[in-house]
Amino acid sequence: MAGMKALPALLFFASAICLAPQVRAESLPRGLVRLAEVDDTIGQDMRYAGSDNFLGRPVKGYEAPACILTRAAAEALSRVQKSLAGDGLELVVFDCYRPARAVSDMVAWALHGGAPDPRWYPKVRRDALVMEGYVGTESSHSHGSTVDLAIVSLSGTAGEAPRCGAAVPGMLDFGTGFDCFDPSSETASQAVGAEATANRDRLLTAMRQAGFRNYAREWWHFTLRDEPFPKKRFDFPISDR
Repeated sequence: MAGMKALPALLFFASAICLAPQVRAESLPRGLVRLAEVDDTIGQDMRYAGSDNFLGRPVKGYEAPACILTRAAAEALSRVQKSLAGDGLELVVFDCYRPARAVSDMVAWALHGGAPDPRWYPKVRRDALVMEGYVGTESSHSHGSTVDLAIVSLSGTAGEAPRCGAAVPGMLDFGTGFDCFDPSSETASQAVGAEATANRDRLLTAMRQAGFRNYAREWWHFTLRDEPFPKKRFDFPISDR
């Protein structure tokens, strides 16, 4: 993206990214933290707290645009951030902990739909998103150690805007945006170009080195391998208090 000079990442994304509000850590269940308390240099564009997402409205349980994770996941993510900084890159997260009530809200929304949406699910009907596996009846996000994210350039240099899914200014070319429900979003998809493939590989390698594993159908989706609460489904709302 053109500009007179490179801007600090948080200023560069000021129009698109909401930073997590500062609240007391003790307001969360033990073992969970707000990402900003661990690393406030990681960009946050929490899509489900607003209306620019595949539902077209805020999702139930998202009362504030804050990324919450287990401390182990937040600290591992901070290591990824530091590994990218030397190359003028950083992370931006789209979703972190997801309340169980939000998962139910997404499923109910999907089951009462119709035609495809070129922005989010161009080749499948809304009422088939659950059957096709794009919207799950349960989500690892509810365990607190799963994150959806991408890499952005601090200089503002970015790939072409994706035709499907969500992106932020300066986001590298990943072939699709976040939450593009399409086979081209599969991490190893050969339907994307060489630059997108290289960027997916870069994200995959950085996250694996920090202890995360990828969900093969979504290049943006990673879960900490040794997550602290693998069977726990949290349901507290994401709030600013």
